[in-house]
Amino acid sequence: MTSLRFRFATLCLTASLALAVPMAVSAQLTPAKTGLKAAAAGSGLEGGCASADCLPEVIGRAINIVLGFLGIVLLALFLYAGFLWMTAGGDEAKVKTARQLITNAIIGYFIIGAAYALTGFVLDSLTRVTSPAEEAGPAEAPAEGGGGS
Repeated sequence: MTSLRFRFATLCLTASLALAVPMAVSAQLTPAKTGLKAAAAGSGLEGGCASADCLPEVIGRAINIVLGFLGIVLLALFLYAGFLWMTAGGDEAKVKTARQLITNAIIGYFIIGAAYALTGFVLDSLTRVTSPAEEAGPAEAPAEGGGGS
């Protein structure tokens, strides 16, 4: 009975990860959400980001590359652990190793997600604190004929 519960829990966890991962991967942040463009504007570099080599673009690409690589590593860990489990042939040591790998991969998945969320929150908070307030509304147009010679 315990084995059936464990299999059901594993199936539910796998299904939830299979449904959650594609949504997280396909989510794209706008430059305003990351705060990199606002930070560049606050540093006096506004308008200096005409090419793809500007600092916010490079940092954003680097973060996306690192997160993509970590996703590939986690997928490889899941596949390797599944292969170990399937080829264990009743050897409890191999099954235990496979379970430990799967557990560690799941923990790593949540750590990476938390780090990404924390980084986004910190960047958003810093941008909000350091950027000037935009609550004043649109600028008033000068009155006609008011400043002539």
